[in-house]
Amino acid sequence: MNAPIDRHATTAVPIHPLLATRHSTRALAPDTDLTDAQIAALLEAARWAPSAGNTQPWRFLLAKRGTGEFKRVLDCLNPGNRDWAGHASALLVAVRTDANARGPLSHAMYDLGQAMAHLTFQAAAEGLTVRQMGGFDAAALASEFDLEAPLVPTTVAAIGVAGDPADLPEHVAGPDRKLRERLPVEDLLIEP
Repeated sequence: MNAPIDRHATTAVPIHPLLATRHSTRALAPDTDLTDAQIAALLEAARWAPSAGNTQPWRFLLAKRGTGEFKRVLDCLNPGNRDWAGHASALLVAVRTDANARGPLSHAMYDLGQAMAHLTFQAAAEGLTVRQMGGFDAAALASEFDLEAPLVPTTVAAIGVAGDPADLPEHVAGPDRKLRERLPVEDLLIEP
């Protein structure tokens, strides 16, 4: 690799620069900590995400690098994710609550996704990057942190400052060394 790949999305029409430059990297600067102000801003952005009936069916478990909690979350990740996620400034377990006092919340996963999108946008505004992972053992996380139904670990996000993809080991570098691609809008629309 001779030159870094431009991570700015080539969009069909202009979109907000924070969205166009946002990308999920596995390359994280291992020597950067999140400030309390950054953490507060990320969680506040998630808190103000829309939710059906204002149920706010999301909860978060935040583990800063260097803590016992961080290692406990890291140990629940799939081996391939452990190889790079240990450099994150923090690991955030995004948890949905599938029910409340009024009954089941069929929209909980969607609403949690909204909260994570808000958090991700705020992270970009803070100069941070977020890489969400599905490669983890949800049952192990729930057991490790005593999360009982209706709480369900849904994704784990590595949060930090983007590092240099050239520093990644070859077996985890794939997406960071390729051009960004998305399906065209035409392929996403369902014609009536």
